[in-house]
Amino acid sequence: MHSLFSSKHRSSKVRVSLSVAIFFLGTVPHAFHGTTLHAQQATVADAPSTPAPVLTASASPLDLSHSDFTIPLYISSSADPDQPASPSDIDAPQAQTPSNQPPPPKQTSRILFILPNFRAVSADVKLPPQTVKQKFTTAFEDSFDYSAIFVPLALAGYNLERNADPEFGTGGLGYARYLWHAAADQTIENILVEGIGPSITHQDNRYYTLGRGGFWKRTGYAISRVVITRNDAGNNVFNSSEVIGSGAAAGISTLYYPSRERNATTVIGNWGINVGIDGVSFFVKEFWPDINHALFHGAPPSQVVQHQ
Repeated sequence: MHSLFSSKHRSSKVRVSLSVAIFFLGTVPHAFHGTTLHAQQATVADAPSTPAPVLTASASPLDLSHSDFTIPLYISSSADPDQPASPSDIDAPQAQTPSNQPPPPKQTSRILFILPNFRAVSADVKLPPQTVKQKFTTAFEDSFDYSAIFVPLALAGYNLERNADPEFGTGGLGYARYLWHAAADQTIENILVEGIGPSITHQDNRYYTLGRGGFWKRTGYAISRVVITRNDAGNNVFNSSEVIGSGAAAGISTLYYPSRERNATTVIGNWGINVGIDGVSFFVKEFWPDINHALFHGAPPSQVVQHQ
Protein backbone atom coordinates (compact mmCIF):
# COMPACT_ATOMS: atom_id res chain seq x y z
CA MET A 1 0.00 0.00 0.00
CA HIS A 2 2.82 2.33 0.85
CA SER A 3 4.65 1.33 -2.28
CA LEU A 4 1.59 2.05 -4.37
CA PHE A 5 1.20 5.43 -2.74
CA SER A 6 4.87 6.23 -3.21
CA SER A 7 4.64 5.15 -6.84
CA LYS A 8 1.67 7.40 -7.42
CA HIS A 9 3.38 10.26 -5.62
CA ARG A 10 6.46 9.90 -7.77
CA SER A 11 4.28 9.77 -10.86
CA SER A 12 2.62 13.03 -9.82
CA LYS A 13 6.02 14.70 -9.35
CA VAL A 14 7.17 13.46 -12.71
CA ARG A 15 4.05 14.90 -14.34
CA VAL A 16 4.50 18.24 -12.59
CA SER A 17 8.14 18.35 -13.53
CA LEU A 18 7.35 17.39 -17.11
CA SER A 19 4.68 20.08 -17.31
CA VAL A 20 7.05 22.71 -15.96
CA ALA A 21 9.71 21.57 -18.41
CA ILE A 22 7.29 21.75 -21.36
CA PHE A 23 6.09 25.24 -20.29
CA PHE A 24 9.68 26.39 -19.90
CA LEU A 25 10.68 25.03 -23.27
CA GLY A 26 7.64 26.73 -24.88
CA THR A 27 8.28 30.17 -23.45
CA VAL A 28 12.04 30.45 -23.45
CA PRO A 29 12.52 30.57 -27.27
CA HIS A 30 9.98 33.39 -27.52
CA ALA A 31 11.72 35.27 -24.78
CA PHE A 32 15.05 34.87 -26.48
CA HIS A 33 13.52 35.80 -29.83
CA GLY A 34 12.03 39.08 -28.41
CA THR A 35 15.32 39.91 -26.77
CA THR A 36 17.17 39.33 -30.02
CA LEU A 37 14.67 41.48 -31.99
CA HIS A 38 15.04 44.38 -29.56
CA ALA A 39 18.78 44.05 -29.73
CA GLN A 40 18.75 44.15 -33.52
CA GLN A 41 16.48 47.21 -33.52
CA ALA A 42 18.74 48.95 -31.04
CA THR A 43 21.74 48.09 -33.18
CA VAL A 44 20.12 49.50 -36.32
CA ALA A 45 18.96 52.68 -34.54
CA ASP A 46 22.36 53.28 -32.99
CA ALA A 47 24.29 52.62 -36.19
CA PRO A 48 25.70 55.85 -37.66
CA SER A 49 24.27 56.84 -41.01
CA THR A 50 26.46 56.30 -44.01
CA PRO A 51 27.85 59.65 -45.24
CA ALA A 52 26.62 60.78 -48.69
CA PRO A 53 29.17 60.44 -51.43
CA VAL A 54 30.97 63.69 -52.28
CA LEU A 55 31.19 64.60 -55.94
CA THR A 56 34.50 66.09 -56.92
CA ALA A 57 35.36 67.78 -60.17
CA SER A 58 37.79 65.94 -62.30
CA ALA A 59 40.93 67.71 -63.37
CA SER A 60 41.37 65.48 -66.38
CA PRO A 61 40.63 66.91 -69.87
CA LEU A 62 37.20 66.39 -71.41
CA ASP A 63 36.73 63.24 -73.35
CA LEU A 64 34.47 64.06 -76.27
CA SER A 65 34.13 60.42 -77.17
CA HIS A 66 32.61 59.57 -73.78
CA SER A 67 28.90 58.78 -73.98
CA ASP A 68 28.07 60.88 -70.87
CA PHE A 69 29.58 64.10 -72.19
CA THR A 70 27.06 66.98 -72.47
CA ILE A 71 27.40 70.47 -73.90
CA PRO A 72 27.16 73.27 -71.28
CA LEU A 73 23.87 75.15 -71.13
CA TYR A 74 25.41 78.56 -71.93
CA ILE A 75 28.02 79.01 -74.58
CA SER A 76 30.41 81.85 -73.98
CA SER A 77 30.35 84.77 -76.40
CA SER A 78 33.30 86.47 -74.71
CA ALA A 79 36.89 86.37 -75.76
CA ASP A 80 37.75 83.85 -73.04
CA PRO A 81 36.43 80.41 -74.10
CA ASP A 82 36.67 79.10 -70.52
CA GLN A 83 34.09 81.64 -69.19
CA PRO A 84 30.42 80.74 -69.89
CA ALA A 85 28.12 83.52 -70.99
CA SER A 86 25.64 84.71 -68.38
CA PRO A 87 21.88 84.31 -68.96
CA SER A 88 21.48 88.09 -69.10
CA ASP A 89 23.83 88.22 -72.09
CA ILE A 90 21.89 85.51 -73.89
CA ASP A 91 18.41 86.90 -73.15
CA ALA A 92 19.23 90.57 -73.83
CA PRO A 93 17.17 91.99 -76.74
CA GLN A 94 19.05 92.60 -79.90
CA ALA A 95 19.35 96.13 -81.19
CA GLN A 96 16.91 96.93 -83.95
CA THR A 97 18.28 98.17 -87.23
CA PRO A 98 16.93 101.67 -87.84
CA SER A 99 14.80 101.94 -90.92
CA ASN A 100 16.15 104.05 -93.76
CA GLN A 101 12.66 104.95 -94.91
CA PRO A 102 11.58 108.51 -94.01
CA PRO A 103 8.43 108.93 -91.89
CA PRO A 104 5.30 109.83 -93.81
CA PRO A 105 4.65 113.58 -94.16
CA LYS A 106 2.28 115.35 -91.78
CA GLN A 107 -0.73 117.50 -92.39
CA THR A 108 -0.04 121.19 -92.12
CA SER A 109 -1.04 122.66 -88.77
CA ARG A 110 -2.74 125.57 -90.57
CA ILE A 111 -4.71 125.84 -93.81
CA LEU A 112 -3.28 128.60 -96.02
CA PHE A 113 -1.65 129.91 -92.82
CA ILE A 114 -4.98 131.43 -91.75
CA LEU A 115 -7.19 128.56 -90.51
CA PRO A 116 -6.32 126.20 -87.63
CA ASN A 117 -5.88 122.58 -88.68
CA PHE A 118 -4.65 121.03 -85.45
CA ARG A 119 -7.22 118.25 -85.12
CA ALA A 120 -7.41 116.93 -88.70
CA VAL A 121 -6.67 113.23 -89.24
CA SER A 122 -6.13 111.82 -92.72
CA ALA A 123 -8.05 108.89 -94.15
CA ASP A 124 -7.26 105.37 -92.92
CA VAL A 125 -4.96 106.61 -90.14
CA LYS A 126 -5.38 104.66 -86.88
CA LEU A 127 -4.73 106.63 -83.70
CA PRO A 128 -4.98 105.72 -80.00
CA PRO A 129 -7.70 107.34 -77.88
CA GLN A 130 -7.12 110.91 -76.79
CA THR A 131 -6.28 111.80 -73.24
CA VAL A 132 -8.09 114.64 -71.48
CA LYS A 133 -4.93 116.71 -71.79
CA GLN A 134 -4.84 116.21 -75.56
CA LYS A 135 -8.47 117.26 -75.90
CA PHE A 136 -7.90 120.50 -74.03
CA THR A 137 -4.63 121.08 -75.91
CA THR A 138 -6.41 121.15 -79.28
CA ALA A 139 -9.14 123.35 -77.81
CA PHE A 140 -6.58 125.94 -76.69
CA GLU A 141 -4.64 125.68 -79.95
CA ASP A 142 -7.82 126.40 -81.94
CA SER A 143 -8.56 129.33 -79.61
CA PHE A 144 -5.22 131.04 -78.99
CA ASP A 145 -3.04 130.25 -82.00
CA TYR A 146 -2.37 133.33 -84.15
CA SER A 147 -4.46 131.79 -86.93
CA ALA A 148 -7.49 131.66 -84.62
CA ILE A 149 -8.00 135.41 -84.95
CA PHE A 150 -9.06 135.27 -88.61
CA VAL A 151 -12.51 133.79 -87.98
CA PRO A 152 -13.43 136.51 -85.38
CA LEU A 153 -12.07 139.17 -87.77
CA ALA A 154 -14.39 137.94 -90.51
CA LEU A 155 -17.38 137.64 -88.16
CA ALA A 156 -16.82 141.13 -86.75
CA GLY A 157 -16.77 142.63 -90.24
CA TYR A 158 -19.92 140.73 -91.24
CA ASN A 159 -21.83 141.82 -88.11
CA LEU A 160 -20.70 145.41 -88.47
CA GLU A 161 -21.88 145.47 -92.07
CA ARG A 162 -25.35 144.22 -91.22
CA ASN A 163 -25.54 146.29 -88.02
CA ALA A 164 -26.32 143.20 -85.96
CA ASP A 165 -26.00 145.05 -82.65
CA PRO A 166 -26.75 148.78 -83.04
CA GLU A 167 -25.54 149.37 -79.48
CA PHE A 168 -21.97 148.67 -80.63
CA GLY A 169 -21.99 151.66 -82.95
CA THR A 170 -20.16 151.97 -86.24
CA GLY A 171 -16.67 152.69 -87.50
CA GLY A 172 -13.49 151.51 -85.86
CA LEU A 173 -14.89 151.55 -82.32
CA GLY A 174 -17.92 149.54 -83.35
CA TYR A 175 -15.70 147.06 -85.19
CA ALA A 176 -13.52 146.60 -82.11
CA ARG A 177 -16.60 145.84 -80.02
CA TYR A 178 -17.80 143.29 -82.53
CA LEU A 179 -14.33 141.77 -82.66
CA TRP A 180 -13.86 141.07 -78.97
CA HIS A 181 -17.39 139.66 -78.70
CA ALA A 182 -16.75 137.32 -81.66
CA ALA A 183 -13.38 136.24 -80.19
CA ALA A 184 -15.03 135.49 -76.84
CA ASP A 185 -17.79 133.52 -78.60
CA GLN A 186 -15.25 131.36 -80.48
CA THR A 187 -13.04 130.74 -77.44
CA ILE A 188 -15.93 129.64 -75.22
CA GLU A 189 -17.34 127.47 -78.01
CA ASN A 190 -13.98 125.77 -78.67
CA ILE A 191 -13.39 124.97 -75.01
CA LEU A 192 -16.88 123.52 -74.59
CA VAL A 193 -16.98 121.59 -77.90
CA GLU A 194 -13.37 120.36 -78.04
CA GLY A 195 -12.34 120.19 -74.37
CA ILE A 196 -15.06 119.93 -71.75
CA GLY A 197 -17.68 118.10 -73.83
CA PRO A 198 -15.42 115.31 -75.20
CA SER A 199 -13.82 114.80 -71.80
CA ILE A 200 -17.20 114.24 -70.14
CA THR A 201 -18.76 112.14 -72.94
CA HIS A 202 -15.54 110.27 -73.88
CA GLN A 203 -15.77 111.49 -77.47
CA ASP A 204 -12.97 112.15 -79.95
CA ASN A 205 -12.72 115.80 -80.97
CA ARG A 206 -10.57 115.11 -84.04
CA TYR A 207 -11.87 115.28 -87.59
CA TYR A 208 -11.19 112.09 -89.58
CA THR A 209 -11.23 112.83 -93.31
CA LEU A 210 -12.97 110.43 -95.68
CA GLY A 211 -10.40 110.94 -98.42
CA ARG A 212 -12.19 108.94 -101.14
CA GLY A 213 -15.28 109.16 -103.30
CA GLY A 214 -16.76 112.03 -105.27
CA PHE A 215 -17.11 115.65 -104.31
CA TRP A 216 -20.70 115.42 -103.07
CA LYS A 217 -20.08 112.25 -101.11
CA ARG A 218 -17.17 113.79 -99.28
CA THR A 219 -19.05 117.06 -98.77
CA GLY A 220 -22.00 115.24 -97.22
CA TYR A 221 -19.63 113.29 -94.99
CA ALA A 222 -17.86 116.47 -93.83
CA ILE A 223 -21.09 118.29 -92.95
CA SER A 224 -22.49 115.22 -91.21
CA ARG A 225 -19.58 115.31 -88.74
CA VAL A 226 -21.31 118.11 -86.84
CA VAL A 227 -23.85 115.53 -85.64
CA ILE A 228 -21.78 112.32 -85.90
CA THR A 229 -18.38 111.74 -84.32
CA ARG A 230 -16.26 108.95 -82.91
CA ASN A 231 -16.01 108.04 -79.28
CA ASP A 232 -12.82 106.98 -77.55
CA ALA A 233 -13.55 103.36 -78.49
CA GLY A 234 -13.62 104.26 -82.21
CA ASN A 235 -17.38 103.88 -82.73
CA ASN A 236 -19.64 106.41 -84.47
CA VAL A 237 -21.93 108.18 -82.00
CA PHE A 238 -24.12 111.26 -81.81
CA ASN A 239 -21.90 114.33 -81.57
CA SER A 240 -23.36 115.66 -78.35
CA SER A 241 -20.18 117.63 -77.68
CA GLU A 242 -20.75 119.71 -80.82
CA VAL A 243 -24.51 120.11 -80.66
CA ILE A 244 -24.88 120.70 -76.93
CA GLY A 245 -21.59 122.53 -76.54
CA SER A 246 -22.41 125.02 -79.30
CA GLY A 247 -25.83 125.68 -77.77
CA ALA A 248 -24.32 126.16 -74.32
CA ALA A 249 -21.78 128.63 -75.74
CA ALA A 250 -24.60 130.60 -77.39
CA GLY A 251 -26.44 130.74 -74.07
CA ILE A 252 -23.36 131.90 -72.16
CA SER A 253 -22.74 134.68 -74.71
CA THR A 254 -25.94 136.46 -73.63
CA LEU A 255 -24.16 137.36 -70.38
CA TYR A 256 -21.89 139.88 -72.13
CA TYR A 257 -24.13 141.05 -75.00
CA PRO A 258 -26.54 144.02 -74.70
CA SER A 259 -29.71 143.28 -72.77
CA ARG A 260 -31.79 143.64 -75.92
CA GLU A 261 -30.00 140.58 -77.36
CA ARG A 262 -30.73 138.37 -74.39
CA ASN A 263 -33.60 136.35 -75.81
CA ALA A 264 -34.25 132.91 -77.27
CA THR A 265 -34.10 134.17 -80.86
CA THR A 266 -30.57 135.48 -80.43
CA VAL A 267 -29.44 132.32 -78.65
CA ILE A 268 -30.81 130.07 -81.41
CA GLY A 269 -29.26 132.29 -84.08
CA ASN A 270 -25.83 132.22 -82.44
CA TRP A 271 -26.19 128.47 -81.93
CA GLY A 272 -26.76 128.02 -85.65
CA ILE A 273 -23.76 130.25 -86.47
CA ASN A 274 -21.50 128.18 -84.20
CA VAL A 275 -22.56 124.87 -85.75
CA GLY A 276 -22.36 126.34 -89.27
CA ILE A 277 -18.80 127.58 -88.74
CA ASP A 278 -17.72 124.13 -87.58
CA GLY A 279 -19.44 122.50 -90.56
CA VAL A 280 -17.56 124.79 -92.96
CA SER A 281 -14.29 124.06 -91.18
CA PHE A 282 -14.91 120.31 -91.58
CA PHE A 283 -15.55 120.81 -95.30
CA VAL A 284 -12.25 122.68 -95.69
CA LYS A 285 -10.34 120.06 -93.66
CA GLU A 286 -11.76 117.30 -95.86
CA PHE A 287 -10.41 118.75 -99.11
CA TRP A 288 -7.32 120.57 -97.84
CA PRO A 289 -4.92 117.62 -98.44
CA ASP A 290 -6.08 117.50 -102.09
CA ILE A 291 -5.75 121.27 -102.51
CA ASN A 292 -2.35 121.33 -100.85
CA HIS A 293 -1.09 118.58 -103.15
CA ALA A 294 -2.51 120.13 -106.33
CA LEU A 295 -1.57 123.78 -105.76
CA PHE A 296 1.40 123.67 -103.39
CA HIS A 297 2.95 120.31 -104.32
CA GLY A 298 2.28 118.88 -100.90
CA ALA A 299 2.24 115.17 -100.15
CA PRO A 300 -0.48 113.04 -101.77
CA PRO A 301 -3.54 112.78 -99.49
CA SER A 302 -3.04 109.01 -99.08
CA GLN A 303 0.40 109.58 -97.53
CA VAL A 304 -0.49 112.34 -95.08
CA VAL A 305 -0.84 111.58 -91.37
CA GLN A 306 -2.09 113.65 -88.48
CA HIS A 307 -0.11 116.69 -87.46
CA GLN A 308 1.47 116.06 -84.07
